[in-house]
Amino acid sequence: MVHVLSSRTLLHPTDPERSRAFYGEALGLAVYREFGTGPERGTVYFLGGGFLELSGRSERPPSPEIRLWLQVPDVHAAHAELAGRGVAVVRPPVKEPWGLVEMWIEDPDGLRIVLVEVPHDHPIRYRPGI
Repeated sequence: MVHVLSSRTLLHPTDPERSRAFYGEALGLAVYREFGTGPERGTVYFLGGGFLELSGRSERPPSPEIRLWLQVPDVHAAHAELAGRGVAVVRPPVKEPWGLVEMWIEDPDGLRIVLVEVPHDHPIRYRPGI
C-alpha cells in the first residue's frame, strides 16, 4: 500500500490574481506556502486535510465536471460569512434527501465548490450498533 503523507489539488486559473483574491481573501483560506514570482507565482492554501495549489495560468476554465467538496462545521454560518464578503452563492444551504446540508458557490473561473455540513446524527458520523 502506498503511504500518502499529504494531498493537493492543483488549479491553473485563467486569472491567477483574481483567483488568489477569491481563495485567500473571500474564502479566507490560510496560505501554506508561496513559490515563484510574478502574477503566475504559486500559492498553496491549507484545505482541511489537504491543500489547494494555484499556479501557472490556463487559457480556459476548468472542466465543469471538476468540483471542490469542502466540509465545514456550520454551513449556515459559512453562508452568512461568505455572502458578507461578496461571494456569489449559487445555491444557499439546503438539507439534501441524503441528509447532508449543502451550499454551492463558484470560484472566479466558474469552478463549482460545495460547502457541506454533516449533521451530528448523520450515518457518516454515527452508525448505531457499531
